[in-house]
Amino acid sequence: MTPVVRTVSTRLLLAVIEPTEAFLQVAPPRTGGVVESLTVTTDGKVVPVTEVTVPGMGRVHRFPAAPGRLDIAYDATVEGLVETAPVSAADEITYVRPSRYAESDRLTAVAHAEFAGISRPEDLLSAVSSWVGTHLSYVPGSSRPTDGAVETLLQRQGVCRDYAHLVIALLRGLDVPARLTAVYAPGLHPMDFHAVAEAAIGGIWYAVDATLLAPRSSLLRICTGRDAADTAFLSTYGGEARLLWTSVSASVDGELPDDDVFSLVTLS
Repeated sequence: MTPVVRTVSTRLLLAVIEPTEAFLQVAPPRTGGVVESLTVTTDGKVVPVTEVTVPGMGRVHRFPAAPGRLDIAYDATVEGLVETAPVSAADEITYVRPSRYAESDRLTAVAHAEFAGISRPEDLLSAVSSWVGTHLSYVPGSSRPTDGAVETLLQRQGVCRDYAHLVIALLRGLDVPARLTAVYAPGLHPMDFHAVAEAAIGGIWYAVDATLLAPRSSLLRICTGRDAADTAFLSTYGGEARLLWTSVSASVDGELPDDDVFSLVTLS
């Protein structure tokens, strides 16, 4: 059953040591079915925020952060489905190339050896998802922010972004365009931001989540990019800030849907 109403929220607390410029990515695509609020304050004073839409990626909220206690509160209710844009010619070029955290050029030989004989792209999605899910162990805190797909494969463990990077690198090694998408994930436990892969098959983007931690049809897109370098929930530039605390929540109206790794699922 496709969820009709999803409710999400994010709370972030930072200590800003030196003035910095902050880029926040926690908001889903803007549609007629999204009712949202974003409040940013420094020591209780409201900070002006500018919204920037990055074509093909998502919405970024940009603001200056002065020294002090920085509080960020985002809430949204999304009613109905959010359609995914079809695969473009630019996507087919951008997302088949190696990137910072998805070094497909270094894993092409592995991909061809492990998935030889699978000719249908649709079958590759479930095969790669199952292979990554069985070869990695989900271990919170086991990976570094600088680890890419190659390091994840060597260590055989990681968290959601590591699983997604390895899926993406293997698919690109098989000439299937693939990208990383940050999402809200109703049903995820413990609750946090989540990352999944999307693969382009027949002009449509399909979600691939080797962690199996939340049903794909309940996921709500936040932003999309080549890898985690494009999809961080918060980035700061030109100063110093320390993330002290985060809280994320995501729920659906009604029961969570079932999921099947062999089914083709689009993010709604």
